[in-house]
Parts: sequence; C-alpha cells; structure tokens
Amino acid sequence: MDDEHYDGTKLLSLTDVNGNKPEIYLCTANRTGGKTTFFNRMLVNCFLKKNEKFMLLYRYGYELEGVADTFFKDISGLFFPKYTMKAVKQGRGVYYDLYLCDKTIADDAGKHCGYACAINSADAVKKKSHFFSDVSTILFDEFQSETNNYCPDEVRKFISIFVSVARGKGQMHRYVRVIMVSNPVSLINPYYTKLGISYRLNNNTKFLRGDGWVLEQGFINSASEAMKNSGFIRAFSGDKYVAYASENVYLNDNMSFIETPTGRSKYICTIKYKENDYAIRTYPDSNIVYCDSTADLTYPYKISVTTEDHNINYVMLTNNDVFISGLRKYFERGCFRFKNLEAKEAVMCMISHRTY
Repeated sequence: MDDEHYDGTKLLSLTDVNGNKPEIYLCTANRTGGKTTFFNRMLVNCFLKKNEKFMLLYRYGYELEGVADTFFKDISGLFFPKYTMKAVKQGRGVYYDLYLCDKTIADDAGKHCGYACAINSADAVKKKSHFFSDVSTILFDEFQSETNNYCPDEVRKFISIFVSVARGKGQMHRYVRVIMVSNPVSLINPYYTKLGISYRLNNNTKFLRGDGWVLEQGFINSASEAMKNSGFIRAFSGDKYVAYASENVYLNDNMSFIETPTGRSKYICTIKYKENDYAIRTYPDSNIVYCDSTADLTYPYKISVTTEDHNINYVMLTNNDVFISGLRKYFERGCFRFKNLEAKEAVMCMISHRTY
C-alpha cells in the first residue's frame, strides 16, 4: 500500500481462497488515508472509459439526500473538473438515478452513470430490480457503523439488494463486483461475523482471502502522522476516538480479558447467542469464569440470550435473573475471561439484560 495515499490496485487483483475471481472486496484502513477517494474515482473512470455503471449503497433512506455531492464533490475538484453530478429521485425515493454532466456543454442533461439506494429499503429495491441490470459495481462505503447503528436484519437486506442487482440480461445471476470500504470499527461487525473474518484477523494481517471474497487491512502512515500533527487531535490525545482516527485501532473493541485460563474447570451453562452456542465454565482455583465456543450440547442447563435464539430445550434469559446477577458480579470484579470477541459480546449481551 502506498505510504502517501491508498491504492486499491493490489486488492482488486487478488483471487479468493479457491483461486477464483472474488465478487466481494473489503477494504479497511485508518481515517483520511484516501480509501473513499480511490474507489469513487475508480467508479467514475470505469464509466467514462468503459461505460460501466455503478450503484452506491447507503444504510438508510435519509442518507440519499445530497448523494451527488456526497459522492462526487471531492473527486470533482481533484480529478474531474469539467464534470458535475446530479441525482434524480425515483420511485418515491426508493433509489436515485445519477447523471454525470459535462460543464463545457451548455445545459447538458448528463449521461446516466449509476444509482444510489438504501439497504433498509431492500424490499422496495427488489421490486425495482429490472432497472439495475446494467450495474457493474456496487460500492458500500462505511459498511462498519461507528455507533453500531445497523439496520434491523442488515446482512439479509444487503444480500437481497445484491441478488436484485445481479440478475437480468437473460441470466439468473451475473458477475457484479461488490466493494465494501470502512474504517476499522469493530471485529464483530455483522459482515465480519457472517463471513467468518472476526476469528482470523489480527494486527499483522494485511490481506485475507475467503470463499468469494478478499480483504485488505491497511495502514496509511502519512495520514496517521498528519492527524497526530493536528493541535486539535493532540489536545484530545487521551480519548479513545483519537486512537481510532489516527491509528489502526478498532473503535468499539476492547481486547482486555481475551485469554484462556488454565487448571481444573467446571461446566455450568450453555448460552445461545446469534444462533451460536457458547460454553460457560468456572475455574475455582483462580476464581475465574470463562466463555468459549466449545459448548457441550448434552448439558441440560441452556439459556437463550435473545428471543430470536429461543429454541426447544433452551430457557429464556428473563427466567434466570439470579444466575445472571451472579455472572454480572464476576464481570464487575474483573473475573471473566473470553476466548474471543464473539464470546465476549455474547456474555456482555447476557449480563446487560434488564427486566421490565
């Protein structure tokens, strides 16, 4: 990766773990490194040179307001000074048509170059799928939410939009490149979890391959140094968000207590969270409670953390207030350990439960 500005050329040249051309390219790097600029510029160039149209994905419908400026304003001044972009609302705001306009031509109506739509409108987008058969690339910028403000059932809706786009032209499925860009917010974001990335990433990972996808985890040193030289950033140097903005630190992840205890243990419970089973064990010699994914499904005491996880042989969390209260005390005293961030999230969700 270029030390001055992000360059996605290598990422886009990679094959997946099976040696096939990926359909999903994920890119994360520290802020202000130029990720968005690179991919936005690439989409416009692909349209101008190859007439390849694109789709911009946002999370919620209100984000589509002003989408032309959001996407094009910065790169226009840098790379495309003779062009402007306009967006036209369609289908009562289900999606927007994007037009690239030549400023040297008076009253230029522009050439249709792509679309913008919201993931949360997936069902409505599905009904308009015939309009999107000319999309070559989908770009989803900020696929990790800094505030964990994801759509309900977001990954399913994301998949639905892809399926709606990757049809047409006489084919049940055609190749559509998906580019997902983000700052490093959380290792347990819903996309990493679904793709099985959370368990495989570490601080030294630069490129990672999976079935149908490739990922780049980059760091732009010049962007980091520029942030550190800011008086404003120095003034807030002790704040967690500053470390996230200037370094490659995952904002919402706390790696403390991610370790495996040793010694004799006793199995006390199985918990089910996001369709996964986790084991809860006590280590009496060190007074530690430990959670990992090696659940004993024959053990009779099973708790479903959410209503979505409720299943036969599992009891609801609301019926175990005394047990949960005891585990919460262990956590508050620093006596909990976790195999990984997924196990930690499961426990945190469980002990944060409040009855009404």
